Amino acid sequence: MTETIASIALAVNEKLKIQKRRIQNGNSTTRLSLVTGTHGDELEGQYLAFMVGSFIDKNIDLLDGIVDIYPALNPMGIDSITRGIPMFDLDMNRVFPGTKNGTMVEVVCSAITDDISGSDVCVDVHSSNIFLKEIPQIRISVPTAEVLLPYAEMMNVDFVWIHESATVLESTLAHTLNSRGTKTLVVEMGVGMRITKEYCGQLFQGVLNLMKQLGMWKGKTVPVRKPIISAGREVGFVNSDVAGIFVPFSDFGDTVKKGDHIGNVIDPLSSKVVEEVQAVCDGMIFTLREYPVVYGGSLLARILQPMQGGEDA
Repeated sequence: MTETIASIALAVNEKLKIQKRRIQNGNSTTRLSLVTGTHGDELEGQYLAFMVGSFIDKNIDLLDGIVDIYPALNPMGIDSITRGIPMFDLDMNRVFPGTKNGTMVEVVCSAITDDISGSDVCVDVHSSNIFLKEIPQIRISVPTAEVLLPYAEMMNVDFVWIHESATVLESTLAHTLNSRGTKTLVVEMGVGMRITKEYCGQLFQGVLNLMKQLGMWKGKTVPVRKPIISAGREVGFVNSDVAGIFVPFSDFGDTVKKGDHIGNVIDPLSSKVVEEVQAVCDGMIFTLREYPVVYGGSLLARILQPMQGGEDA
């Protein structure tokens, strides 16, 4: 069943509609919300939403509960290949929780927040931007870690990044929902404007496992991977010192040592290597530059440092 959760009049007799699809079966009222499309250039979640919805359709008898799929919170951004909301140059994920008596965007965000609130778990799926590629990961804040970490470990991701609370903006959908008592996991994976099918497949298995653990799914699931958890670790940031074209020598998940040669910045005009990029610390690469054109200060990689004492999480 498709429902419209917000409808706002636009110019030339058009309407902005935010829609969700509800799939319900059995007697349980346990509810999982799968949310994506907050940023118009993040498309990984579109394919994940399709995978989850189509699989449940074919196996509806195995569902005992409610799955709400929100495939496009920012449909105008997706239509125009724009990260924010067109015309307003506004990041939708900086407007939550919104208000019922505000601007068009605030009204829409308020309706979205109210509709998702009350879910047992919400999975908020994002991609990186066009510049960086992210290993499948879940990001949660320190204050919510105790509650959310057990759910994050069910999701078949490679990495759980626990942020200091100061880095989590209060105007995001996830912060708003968690503040209201709706457990919300933020997934980051892949790269902007692209679909990485292997990552979507990985998260698809994670969603099924989460549903199984919530008692919503009676079908079989595959064993999920144990994620690396960032608690007690530092993250090293590798930035370019010069402008040029970045050519990586390392890949996601690679374990490197401080000083390892992980890539070059080259100058096509002079045919010279203008910077030999080195790892700033020991650890695992979990973010890597995808768009090769760089300038001084451009982020090239993030490296998760080992646990103090050398023990893994």
